[in-house]
Amino acid sequence: MATPRATVKAITSRSVVEQATDELRRSILAGALAPGAEYSLRELAGMLGISFIPIREALRSLESEGLVIMRPGRSAVIAPLDLDDLHGIYRLRRTLEPEIARRSCVLLSDGELDRLALQAAEFGAREHGMADIYDDHHGFHLALLAPAATAWDIRVLTTLWRAGERYVRIGFGQLDPDPAEHERRGRAHTDLVAAFRTREPATAAAAVEQHLARNEKIAVSALS
Repeated sequence: MATPRATVKAITSRSVVEQATDELRRSILAGALAPGAEYSLRELAGMLGISFIPIREALRSLESEGLVIMRPGRSAVIAPLDLDDLHGIYRLRRTLEPEIARRSCVLLSDGELDRLALQAAEFGAREHGMADIYDDHHGFHLALLAPAATAWDIRVLTTLWRAGERYVRIGFGQLDPDPAEHERRGRAHTDLVAAFRTREPATAAAAVEQHLARNEKIAVSALS
């Protein structure tokens, strides 16, 4: 899958290392820095308009997140996409999320479900691509599970969601030109809210399981 390189935004103020880390992470997750591509540290420093040292520190942080692979010398490779990793992420999500959904569906208030239904419908807007809605999409799924999720549940799920973020952004982003895909996104999330609104644990769990299985299939197809 070819992903075009996009301009990486220059850094201005705040902690230079922190900003460099945030901007490189954003560019990797969005696919602007393509999976498998190798960059010299000097090249990355030039993109961001900063010196060599903060780039090196930023890359060390991103290496610990599994997003880059440092090479001997002064270069780094953007971690390739790995379908085995994608399957592993979704396998773990399917283990955790349906079980939490069983308990959460009876705890969510009607008002919160109404709010989430409106948000779900917005995911179907044709003018919003995956990159535009991703943060809200993350918040939507967290809100569905939050009433029954422990702090450790949220930590583990957040780790899994972050690990899968670039697969979702890049894979689903390939489908953005298709208006039917936007309608599918909105309908899929509206159906989730409807399943939780039944207050039936088995129904909510099954809906989450089906949602994750469908998304995994779409992501694998798009990335392939």
